[in-house]
Amino acid sequence: MEIASKYNPAEVEDKWYKYWLENKLFHSEPDSREPYTIVIPPPNVTGVLHMGHMLNNTIQDILVRRARMMGKNACWVPGTDHASIATEAKVVAKLATEGIKKTDLSRDEFLKHAWDWTHKHGGIILEQLKKLGASCDWERTCFTMDEKRSESVLKVFVDLYEKGLIYRGIRMVNWDPAAKTAVSDEEVIHKEVNGKLYYVRYKVEGEDGYIVVATTRPETIFGDVAVCINPNDPKTAHMKGKKVIVPIANRIVPIIEDEYVDVEFGTGFLKVTPAHDVNDYMLGEKYNLESIDILNDDGTLNAHALQYEGIDRFDVRKQIEKDLEASDLLEKVEAYTNSVGFSERTNVPIEPKLSMQWFLKMEDLAKPALDAVENDTIKFHPAKFKNTYRHWMENIKDWNISRQLWWGHRIPAYYLPEGGFVIAETDEKALEKAQKTNPNLTMADLRQDEDCLDTWFSSWLWPISVFDGINNPDNKEINYYYPTNDLVTGPDIIFFWVARMIMSGYEYRGKACFENVYFTGIVRDKLGRKMSKQLGNSPDPIELMEKYGADGVRMGLLLTAPAGNDLPFDEGLCEQGRNFNNKIWNAFRLVKGWEVSDSIEQPEAAKTAIEWFENTLSKTINELNDLFEKYRLSEALMAVYKLFWDEFSSWYLEMVKPAYQQPIDRRTYEATLGYFDSLLRLLHPFMPFITEELWQALKERGEGESIMTSSIPKQTAIDNDLLATFDKAKEIIAGIRTIRLQKNIPNKEELALDVAGEHNIRYNSVITKMGNLSAINIVKEKDPTAASFLVGTTEFSIPLGNNIDIEAELKKLNEELVYLEGFLKSVANKLSNEKFVANAKPEIVDNERKKQADAESKIKTIKESITNLNKQ
Repeated sequence: MEIASKYNPAEVEDKWYKYWLENKLFHSEPDSREPYTIVIPPPNVTGVLHMGHMLNNTIQDILVRRARMMGKNACWVPGTDHASIATEAKVVAKLATEGIKKTDLSRDEFLKHAWDWTHKHGGIILEQLKKLGASCDWERTCFTMDEKRSESVLKVFVDLYEKGLIYRGIRMVNWDPAAKTAVSDEEVIHKEVNGKLYYVRYKVEGEDGYIVVATTRPETIFGDVAVCINPNDPKTAHMKGKKVIVPIANRIVPIIEDEYVDVEFGTGFLKVTPAHDVNDYMLGEKYNLESIDILNDDGTLNAHALQYEGIDRFDVRKQIEKDLEASDLLEKVEAYTNSVGFSERTNVPIEPKLSMQWFLKMEDLAKPALDAVENDTIKFHPAKFKNTYRHWMENIKDWNISRQLWWGHRIPAYYLPEGGFVIAETDEKALEKAQKTNPNLTMADLRQDEDCLDTWFSSWLWPISVFDGINNPDNKEINYYYPTNDLVTGPDIIFFWVARMIMSGYEYRGKACFENVYFTGIVRDKLGRKMSKQLGNSPDPIELMEKYGADGVRMGLLLTAPAGNDLPFDEGLCEQGRNFNNKIWNAFRLVKGWEVSDSIEQPEAAKTAIEWFENTLSKTINELNDLFEKYRLSEALMAVYKLFWDEFSSWYLEMVKPAYQQPIDRRTYEATLGYFDSLLRLLHPFMPFITEELWQALKERGEGESIMTSSIPKQTAIDNDLLATFDKAKEIIAGIRTIRLQKNIPNKEELALDVAGEHNIRYNSVITKMGNLSAINIVKEKDPTAASFLVGTTEFSIPLGNNIDIEAELKKLNEELVYLEGFLKSVANKLSNEKFVANAKPEIVDNERKKQADAESKIKTIKESITNLNKQ
């Protein structure tokens, strides 16, 4: 296989991805091997690839490729989520461009448009993941609204209802006026907003006076049913038992008392609007107050708002300020900053609103799910997220599972003409249940609930439903692949998804749904801002891969992506990844370009290099195993990077490289190719494309063979003494090279090395080659012309003879002496300070004493050199 002079990622990536697919190398079927299972966090069906997806799926691919190479039956299940709110919003927007309103259509007509949109856009992100190299089992691709998943959702709803865990009732919810649906607490993002605090006058019934109530939402006064005071507040005690008149609405409401009122906030008078504030709702329940809902679903005010009916809530707020002022009912207005909830889906302010909804009781479901994380049955990486998880689970509320949308799983509740309802998975079963009380009913008599289920009600079943474990709980696949091994996700959906999947796992399989959760960080720009299309600070992932290659982008993303910590992304990291690709490519071309001879004996330096690299490779394999076990993937990549770039390319290849235009011996060549094979296999999970290309080029391969199904290199015994000795040899070689650089001595000029002191000759052959030495001599006294350096306590020197400019060298040595003497004086002053020695940590004092000893040793050596040079 001819190796091109330059690496072309586009050509290589398309070729090998097609090869992997054609040979079904990603596909898994249950067998006798140990399974390794990952389910993809299903991206929105309407979505396109962004940097967060890139990071998340790169990590998943690394884990699954490594597991495959470890001999496990690796199965990575891909799929997409129907994303009720996001998809419906896109379909509504598309219809609007065609002059069609959602309200003009029947439900079935609208759903036809939604399915058309899904079929057109639904596969885009999965196709983009293929560009990244994602080794998903594409034959298993699932969709949260496909037939099996939909059947699973309805079956679970019916089951939980029959267990008494699902109920219907009027509750305070977070209402999204743009999407016209309830959203969960977790879908509300709180932002600091600069607004106003309005001090409104409420006239006292039967008196000339008034009280002043402070509010940030004066438009809600039409829903006021009481004013509350703290019974212990002397400022408001005179109003106990009285009534006031709500401004503009002119309704008379009572003054009630409750310690909930904060005496420090505002005026001490709190308007109570149970239909539009969570805390007011609780006061309303406690004191049996009426609830007046003043809002339409779209955020406009209804008939309760009198002349403001049909006007948007924020426009009403502006108008009421003017009207209150004109009526002398506005005491004052102050600038005020407060936290306002915004819908994560539509980015509009949320309205607390009473609404008839379906809820799932969570308390009992949460208990085993909390225990599983607390006792590390399910391990979080990093573990710090256990605290976040615990707090939420210990304070869990019932889950509002209904949404006022058409796109999604329709709630299987069927209302009867005479009142009440039945719950069933299908129309046929619903009618059958209904006819038990009224045999004359037909399907036309039943009305199915208009709402659909929260999107997360399908994705919480994902690790089970992708293997059809709800509909067929004892099938071969669910018994083999479940529980899954690793989940890779962002901490922002720890409540939406992670916690709920754990609950469903215990409820429907009686065990944890995965063993480990790896939380990725958020990809941010250089300024620390979260990357987003809105800010325009997010690069296009496809363009990045076209520019730097998929391997380069994968490496760039992962280099600074420790688990749970945000990733400060810089495109320069992708360039670093591309440069590493080129380094690997050029190193391979170098080795494959060597002429090989069977008649040449193996040089001593090559034998030594092989012995050293064997141990270095094994040490890194051991380190990698430990890092993967701890899910420190960024550090694992860096360990392989250093092994290839520093140890293999900069040291090993230089040690075994034949002289210019000379052949290399067969044994060294074969050993080098063997190391290249091991390195490619270690790198493969991180950089799948270039490693496949070069692994195939190492030697002739059979049809369907791939590096991805080869074995991960195994660790062998490590000689730590050998490695420590070689580290000293590296220091010696570095010292020689430094002297060459300082004295402007060409690398091609041979030098002699004198050694005064203890020296292990084990690596003399390597030192001789790498330093281009004529000899290594053990001497008692240093040559007066020699330039020297220390490695440990041993002094090494290179006689310079005619290679030295004595005057320039003396100047340089004297400058260095002045600096070192000043440094030594500062250290000595610190050590002579009794307070410092007494109060500093012992290791700090020891470090200062080491600095002192090193400086004294260097000063002694420099003075000797100056004396010797002055004799010349």
